[in-house]
Amino acid sequence: MPLQEDYVATVPVGKLGIIALESCRELGQKINNYLVEWRTARIHEVHTPTVLFDGYQRESYLVDSKCPRFGSGEAKGIIKQSVRGDDLYILVDVCNYNLTYTVRGEISHMSPDDHFQDLKRVIAAAGGKAHRITVIMPYLYESRQDKRSSRESLDCAVALQELVNLGVESIITFDAHNPSVQNAIPLKTFETVPPTYQFVKALLRTTPDLIADPAHLMVISPDEGGMGRAVYFANSLGVDVGMFYKRRDYSTIVDGRNPIVAHEFLGADVEGKDVVIIDDMISSGDSMIHTARELKERKANRIFICATFGLFTNGLAKFDEAYEAGWITKVITTNLIYQPDELFARPYYENADMSKYIALLIDALNHDGSISEYLNPSARIQQLLKKHEKR
Repeated sequence: MPLQEDYVATVPVGKLGIIALESCRELGQKINNYLVEWRTARIHEVHTPTVLFDGYQRESYLVDSKCPRFGSGEAKGIIKQSVRGDDLYILVDVCNYNLTYTVRGEISHMSPDDHFQDLKRVIAAAGGKAHRITVIMPYLYESRQDKRSSRESLDCAVALQELVNLGVESIITFDAHNPSVQNAIPLKTFETVPPTYQFVKALLRTTPDLIADPAHLMVISPDEGGMGRAVYFANSLGVDVGMFYKRRDYSTIVDGRNPIVAHEFLGADVEGKDVVIIDDMISSGDSMIHTARELKERKANRIFICATFGLFTNGLAKFDEAYEAGWITKVITTNLIYQPDELFARPYYENADMSKYIALLIDALNHDGSISEYLNPSARIQQLLKKHEKR
């Protein structure tokens, strides 16, 4: 329980309200449970009930909302209780493909476009009555379309500007594919939060014999675009870093991207070392599996894959084969996006729960407190490593 935080002594910006859209219900409930627990204890130990803390402690901070659809497939956003003066946090998972709706009797799966439209509908339903609106969008909508090549749309930048024009004050996302998209809204708050701490925690929890030093462990980026992420992870663990360079065929396009011709490795010798491959997402999984196979050919020991978003767009068969072949030992992803039940049934899969982390962010922001400690969790990672070494 974060009673020791400095922001606890300050007055909240407004009554806390959380709208978890249908795509994010389960994660929203976990976040709410943490906040209820913390604030119930805090109101007794720290705060004296006064008008300044009216509504501070409640049985739930979740605001009832929904986006029903007409037979034509059109929808509307409905908020079923007052949000006037609330410090409102709206959670949406644009990658939740498990939700469906009916159009003229035919079932359609919700796409990222559908989820983004529902987000805008709920913001519009608030009618400008909320004191402040913060959107928590773990996977940033259209984040892979972040720069222009020839005549292309800049979808991510346009989406961010749309949200700001609707009255959104802050946008929080995780491990943005390209953080520079925040230049589209320079006068508003845009935070991209790394899940490094949760990855380290999951690795140490599930692999008790892991030795985090340069002689036994190495961190690898599967491409040049993720080197910054890999360098931060490696520096946090105090180990070396390496990279695979993707040679692509830019003369053709397959499934919306240029196919990879070969992977070239840049880095120190990996023979006998455990290796962590880290990236922002697993889409088809081809790059991750190819990288793992290349490392095994270089006589690497165990291979752990850490990715913030496990999309698995081509299913899990390739990962099953890679596990059976001994190319991978563990795959760790977060619960920031929808995870099918079949994923948890895999013996190689581990989940990094982010609900407590998001609850801490919301709690701090509701008090207008600093979240710099959560954006750069180096100190907490070092504490984890010290505990692991003692064990």
